[in-house]
Amino acid sequence: MSKSAVHNVNVASQKALIAPSVLRSSVPVDDATFEFVTQSRAVISDILDRKDPRLVVVVGPCSIHDCEAALAYAQNLKALSERVKDTLYIVMRVYFEKPRTTTGWKGLINDPHLDDSFDIEAGLRTGRTLLRDLLQMGLPTATEALDPITPQYLQDLISWSAIGARTTESQTHREMASGLSSAVGFKNGTDGSLDVAINALKSVQHPHRFLGINSEGVVSVFETRGNSYGHVVLRGGSSGPNYQRAEIDRCEQALAKASLPENIMVDCSHANSSKDHNKQALVTQDVCDQILKGNRSIIGLMLESHINEGRQDIPMDLSNLAYGVSVTDACMSWEMTETTLIELADALRNKLPERV
Repeated sequence: MSKSAVHNVNVASQKALIAPSVLRSSVPVDDATFEFVTQSRAVISDILDRKDPRLVVVVGPCSIHDCEAALAYAQNLKALSERVKDTLYIVMRVYFEKPRTTTGWKGLINDPHLDDSFDIEAGLRTGRTLLRDLLQMGLPTATEALDPITPQYLQDLISWSAIGARTTESQTHREMASGLSSAVGFKNGTDGSLDVAINALKSVQHPHRFLGINSEGVVSVFETRGNSYGHVVLRGGSSGPNYQRAEIDRCEQALAKASLPENIMVDCSHANSSKDHNKQALVTQDVCDQILKGNRSIIGLMLESHINEGRQDIPMDLSNLAYGVSVTDACMSWEMTETTLIELADALRNKLPERV
């Protein structure tokens, strides 16, 4: 029997990808930008350590599909961040990879042309260029670390990372997160359970050894130091929302029992908003009320927001795409985003310093 009869039987093709070091050098990034990344990570760490009383607010499109619209959104977000910077530390959500339950668009890195051509090298270059441009505007960046290879291409331009509900239980993602250079939020399971996130937080603190690719694209054995800035992100689940006070209390108790820092970020979208983008403002108000009544564990929020509200399917004719509208989950409009965050900052301006 020939080798071809047993090896890569279901592989249709293979194509070598550009090495991370080569791609990074093809998108020039100056020292000032790298220094800003370092500073933004330090601010987020200080918030988690309770040295900085502000809330981290990760806000932006569900996913990036149009860099021009993303930059326009970022201009608005930068102006807002300056207005609320004494109370909220704004981090732009810049998600390039989308986990799929069955099939669907997998995000800008995998399919940057939105036509199933899967020009991944172009996607990586486009994504890295956008991250650089956002950082140079003075906006910290956040993304979901989905594929364990892509951090070698992009992680040096990321201020905060997320591990999604579908991958929090994955050993591969826990190991990867233990080596990420930024703070990392682990979402609770899709069923709403906390156990997988708690176990992930225990795991990510410790050193791990695993296979990956290095900057030259060579398969290597990595040994990590562990990431001490893991925290939980509550996003609700099939059992319903989990941002209310009773659920926050339950999460605090679970973290304390596991001897983990009581740091909680609330995802105001997904199941917490019952997948209604306009309810994110109501979730934000509830969280605000909890803090005003003495909560000390909530350190941040996540919001899915775009220039225009709602969502759209990707049309065959891409010229029919509506500008500034998500092609994945529905987002709240910029106007609602601005109002929600200004009201949040105004309400908490005098309260948050008491929590340090």
